[in-house]
Amino acid sequence: MSINATALSRLLLAERQSLLRQLSRLVGRDGAEDVAQKLWLKVQAVRDDPPILNKRAYLRRLAHNVAVDHIKSDRRKTAVAQHAEALLWGQDHEPGPDRIVESRETLQRVRDALASLPEPTRTILHLTRMEGLTQRETAERVGVSSTTVENHLRRALRELAQVRDGDPAGE
Repeated sequence: MSINATALSRLLLAERQSLLRQLSRLVGRDGAEDVAQKLWLKVQAVRDDPPILNKRAYLRRLAHNVAVDHIKSDRRKTAVAQHAEALLWGQDHEPGPDRIVESRETLQRVRDALASLPEPTRTILHLTRMEGLTQRETAERVGVSSTTVENHLRRALRELAQVRDGDPAGE
């Protein structure tokens, strides 16, 4: 650990309560604890070059910056959740009976289409979309090139989109 990181760690421990009060004003009590943990990790990564002359001011500024990042992250998460909810449900959060039946029928068509995908297309789709592997990792696991993985994915997604949109023949 660097000299700066050691000194900042000691200062953080000594000023923890004061920092928590400062952070609570920005992100609330629960958020303050989260930010304090992130701050601790940031402090551990501080290097010696350049030397920090006013460690207290540096620590306070770093705490403020981590809190601002926390606020931005929360806002992004909230915005994404709201956007996803709006896309899924539209303005009215309660789908009507006709929408429920239609969604179930679409889901069954997509399930059937997934089951009918040939190998290795089905496996490639599962590895990339369900297990989160990259195309390169999938290629290595399946024993094909990345280009082959890309082609199989494109075909699978095109077929599933056609089925989802009610065009199983691709017309």
